[in-house]
Amino acid sequence: MDDQPRPFSAPPRADRPGIRERDPDEQDFIEDEARVRPSRPVDAPPRRSSALSSALWLLLVLLIIAGLVAWVVLRGSNQPAQTGRFQTSGPVPVGTTKVEKGDIPVTLTALGTVTPLAMVTVKTQINGQLTEIAFQEGQMIKKGDFLAQIDPRPYQVALAQAEAQLAKDQAALKNAQVDLQRYRTLLAQNSIARQTVDTQVATAQQNLATVQADQALIDTQKLNLTYCRIVAPVTGKIGLRQVDPGNYVQTSDANGIVVITQIQPISVIFTLPEDNLRPVLRRLNSGVKLPVTAFDRSGANKLDTGRLETVDNQIDTTTGTVKLRAVFDNAEQALFPNQFVNIQLLVDTLRGADLVPNAAIQRGAPGTFVYVVKPDETVAAQPVTLGPGDNQRIAVTKGLEPGQLVVTDGADRLKDGAKVRLAGGGAPPAGSPGGAQPAAEAPTSSQPGAASPTSEQPRGQRRRRGSE
Repeated sequence: MDDQPRPFSAPPRADRPGIRERDPDEQDFIEDEARVRPSRPVDAPPRRSSALSSALWLLLVLLIIAGLVAWVVLRGSNQPAQTGRFQTSGPVPVGTTKVEKGDIPVTLTALGTVTPLAMVTVKTQINGQLTEIAFQEGQMIKKGDFLAQIDPRPYQVALAQAEAQLAKDQAALKNAQVDLQRYRTLLAQNSIARQTVDTQVATAQQNLATVQADQALIDTQKLNLTYCRIVAPVTGKIGLRQVDPGNYVQTSDANGIVVITQIQPISVIFTLPEDNLRPVLRRLNSGVKLPVTAFDRSGANKLDTGRLETVDNQIDTTTGTVKLRAVFDNAEQALFPNQFVNIQLLVDTLRGADLVPNAAIQRGAPGTFVYVVKPDETVAAQPVTLGPGDNQRIAVTKGLEPGQLVVTDGADRLKDGAKVRLAGGGAPPAGSPGGAQPAAEAPTSSQPGAASPTSEQPRGQRRRRGSE
């Protein structure tokens, strides 16, 4: 027990409170320990611990990266292949159709307003009390039909007065004429002066003029009696009446009694750009009646078919357009005055044109083009020049040949030279320029339910047959 080192329990020094003096034996023990143990800096960290910690962190980062890569790979394998543009990994399924020969109408479209050929506001031509209305609102009437009656009694009285005045003046005229004849006899016998005869001639002429004025007054009163009976000036449809029986109507009334609108036939006024005027005038001046079709505002419902009647005599300089009038029989009264309609003017018909669906036309950097299916089941971007068209088809004036297959569905996922698979198992054409199909082949797969004789053969065999 005595050989063991003693604990360091030296008492504190008296000159420094809290600091004890080192025991000589303790000092010898510390010096011996210092000689036996190698000295090392106190502040230097242990190198083995730092290297091990770095290795552990590097291993952890590698494990995290490996896990992320594995997650991305597994997720990508579970997702379907991308179907975006140019992102397909195999043949692209497409719908196709043949380039066909056919006729395409050359039409011009415009907005028009239905305008009646005649719209008359029926007004009274005399003043008086309206005693009778003989029409029904909305009624179809003919020219000359009785419409309304104004009280004729004041004008009948005026007519009687004019007739009485005429009779009086006629008697005076007759007396003047008898006196004139007597004076002329006496003048021939040299019994009276010539001045007396001349005066009597003037008197007779005055009486004659008075009789003529009375006759004109009688005719005026008879005309007023005619105006008391109001008849239809045109054939058309009656509108809402503007005045009721019992009212006193005057010629100064602005609204009149009723409005009559002619709706059979009826016209449509529409405008065309001045650039389209030349072909229209050329056809119109040759005596051709250009057909015009009117559709409703949506353009889906056909209203009536008419003909182009005339072209205005000047171009509107503010809009660069010219007005045209088309006439329609309007047998079913589908066209109504002031109605807005869509107009299609058939100018000409293009015969024997190469026709493709509108869906086949693509527009991009090469301009206007279509995707043509080749015999090896690849597509080529073929630039085309377009002609007239309609809502479904369009004519191609340059770039295609009849019988070629063009892509109508799925073109947004294609590029030049892309591999395709015809929808429905159809085969591309073979043995004709540019891949044109023979006329005896089955319908293309773009038609629903169309079946091809080779639809059950493997695609590789079909390709070999197409290349033979």
